Amino acid sequence: MSASELAELAEEEERRKRRAPWGVIALVLLTGLALIRNGSGEFDVGPPQPATAAAADSRIPGTFAGSATPQPFSEPDRMRIPAIQVDAPVMPVGLDADGWVGAPPPEDPNLAGWFTGAVSPGEKGTAILVGHVDNKLGPAVFYGLGALKKGNRVEVQRKDGKTAVFEIYGIEVFEKNNFPGDRVYGSKGTPELRVITCGGGFSKQNGYAGNVVTFARLVEVR
Repeated sequence: MSASELAELAEEEERRKRRAPWGVIALVLLTGLALIRNGSGEFDVGPPQPATAAAADSRIPGTFAGSATPQPFSEPDRMRIPAIQVDAPVMPVGLDADGWVGAPPPEDPNLAGWFTGAVSPGEKGTAILVGHVDNKLGPAVFYGLGALKKGNRVEVQRKDGKTAVFEIYGIEVFEKNNFPGDRVYGSKGTPELRVITCGGGFSKQNGYAGNVVTFARLVEVR
């Protein structure tokens, strides 16, 4: 094995060590802390919420027709959700000092965040993209997330030049004080993606009561 190949393996191992254990993150969310705290919710019409029929199905991901081959690590650069006209750059985010999953700066409404404690989009495992539903000026990047339907697609352009295409198989809203961390974040043995924003009811005192979660699995790499 060449020196460059050894170096690449060492870098990948270091990345895996830095990834946060899902059990810890699930515990943080199950205590009722919000994933994204900056949505204002103060508009005449709130963001769309997922329909009951959009709940994630129970098919085994490994048997899903059209599943694609897992890809090596590569940071995401841009994401698109054609069904709701999302076309946004992606920046890395981690856990903040309080143990919360970070989010992009709220001042930029068209910016998504990739959680670096998880896999990159297209790798085997569950990748996480987060973004704001709104800010003080109006709707933000994931305002329309709750309007998505099963079969819609999420395209993630990676820095290696490949585009990972995910098909949505569920959209649900979960209360922050009863967030199913293992279900949302746990690896299913195949390349999956979660796109998450604030949702549910809103109050000025507590903000949004829940998180809208989009479940998707890799179906194409181009």
